[in-house]
Amino acid sequence: MLIAIIEDEEDLLELLEFNLQKEGYDVVGFLTPKKIKDFLEEESPDLLIVDRNLPFMEGSRLVKEIREKGYEIPVIFLTAKNSEENILEGFEAGCDDYITKPFNIKELIARVKAVLKRNRKFHDIITYKNAKLDINNHTLTIEGIEIPLTNNEFTLLKVFFENPNNIIPKSQIADILEIGEKSVNVAISRLNHKTNLLESIRGIGYRLK
Repeated sequence: MLIAIIEDEEDLLELLEFNLQKEGYDVVGFLTPKKIKDFLEEESPDLLIVDRNLPFMEGSRLVKEIREKGYEIPVIFLTAKNSEENILEGFEAGCDDYITKPFNIKELIARVKAVLKRNRKFHDIITYKNAKLDINNHTLTIEGIEIPLTNNEFTLLKVFFENPNNIIPKSQIADILEIGEKSVNVAISRLNHKTNLLESIRGIGYRLK
């Protein structure tokens, strides 16, 4: 699972990265919110940990803008803003949990695990950029529009969404769809006509754009 952290205190950012990586998470850190929107266009993190006292943009405003763009990534605020009013503001902005500084690293890790588990259990939605794959309802929506898929197309797309940075070989796609490798290009072309989410890696297979 991929966790993105936006925290302007470099020492604290390194501490968070170190401890979360020890728990087996992939972690990427940002000292300012400037690059996070570009990052979300390229990657699909499972969780954002956001300080509210950020340069250039207050953390709650950043989360509001992310939510307005349709991203449903879980968010934990980790901040020194600890008044009751601050906490209510955080939840109104769209956070899933609110942790105040100073904090206990073991408690933070426990709450990270709880948010990830809760989000997966109750939503069971895999996101990639502005696309959402609903595992329970077998539906795909892109920018809020539902895209009709066959059962095989949904099953295949689920593999891509679960492996957003990996190339899926043609042979594996053929096995998933129970077709010959010569028919893979046609099947992908049909799926891409509906979704425009995949790109060809010549001689190897396909991956998400």
